[in-house]
Order: sequence, then structure tokens, then C-alpha cells
Amino acid sequence: MPRYYFDLRDDTGVALDEEGLELASWRAVQAEAAKSVADMARAAPAAGGRQTMAIDVRDARGPVMQVKFSFAIETFRTPAVSRDH
Repeated sequence: MPRYYFDLRDDTGVALDEEGLELASWRAVQAEAAKSVADMARAAPAAGGRQTMAIDVRDARGPVMQVKFSFAIETFRTPAVSRDH
């Protein structure tokens, strides 16, 4: 079974996957990459501005796929601070 590596890429750099995963199908590779980028998005700080993140998938022969996600937070006004909390 082929081994695939899922390198994490964001605005600060790249974290290389040293272990990889053995996956039996191309569909499984795509699903794992999509899940990984979704996990990155959930863990991203809620700071303003734009943020881009990606999963670079490679095998023993080199790159095979990239899954990207980007979002922007635009603040139009500062919310009123509640004195109840």
C-alpha cells in the first residue's frame, strides 16, 4: 500500500509530515487531505485579516495534490461591551 505524507502549510511556513499514512485509494488520500485542512481551519486563531492554509500531499516520488483553504475576517465596527459578563 502506498504511503502518503501530508505537509501542513500556512502563512507562517510549512510543517513536514515525517511519518505519513498508508492509504489504499486515491479517494482516501483526498478525504484525509480535506479532513486535515478542515482541522487546521478549526484550530486557526480568530484574528482579523486574511489567512490561507493548505495540505501538500506527496508520496515517495514527489507532490501529488494540494488542498487549499482561505478565509478573511472583516470587522466593520467594534461590538459594544456588555457589563453583565
